[in-house]
Amino acid sequence: MTGIENTLVARLEKAGERFELLVDPKLSYDYKTGVKKDLANVVLVDEVFKDARKGERQTSAAVKKAFGTEEIGAIAEKIFAEGELQLTTEQRRRLLEEKRLKLIELIVRNAVDPRTKAPHPPVRIEKALEEARFSVDAFKSAEAQMEDAIESIREIIPISMETSRIAVKVPPEFAPKCYGVLKEFGLQREEWLGDGSLAAVCEMPAGVASQFYDRLNKLTQGQVQTKVME
Repeated sequence: MTGIENTLVARLEKAGERFELLVDPKLSYDYKTGVKKDLANVVLVDEVFKDARKGERQTSAAVKKAFGTEEIGAIAEKIFAEGELQLTTEQRRRLLEEKRLKLIELIVRNAVDPRTKAPHPPVRIEKALEEARFSVDAFKSAEAQMEDAIESIREIIPISMETSRIAVKVPPEFAPKCYGVLKEFGLQREEWLGDGSLAAVCEMPAGVASQFYDRLNKLTQGQVQTKVME
């Protein structure tokens, strides 16, 4: 059995009683955040505790009253859905840092300075989030927090979420190797012309348009034709 020092506690308080499970640190976080879709190997001890750290088991009567069953899988699903996961201080610090960096990356990719149509540098986004005192949630995906984060810094820096629709014409000798890049950057429409060249329209977050141009120019030796569509 895994030592208690290598476990986390999943906890739910219901009807004046506390219900706790000893769970695997990594798998429980993955399940709580939706990365892992099933409970396999998440719960380490098939017991419901009143105080897991002290080894104090919850009574059968209290468990049945709260959950309508003593089946550990059904109980675990409810505890994860309605309760909380007790992360260690170090785990919370590390996870928040990872989530913060991912959030900054997403904002740079999806938002721009509306005056220049260029993305803000990551360090500017980072400083704005600090100034706005935006609180990152360890249990919500960075994607789910992005719009709230952008809204929180809107009064600090000019920023907006925009998309770019770009028409592209690739010469025939470069078309096959450019096709994958077009798909990667939101290919919406394509037409193979009689001379073997490829005409396409891609739609993408405005913040990655410069990367799109760079990739195509390198692959075509600067011979690609592009036009921003209204």
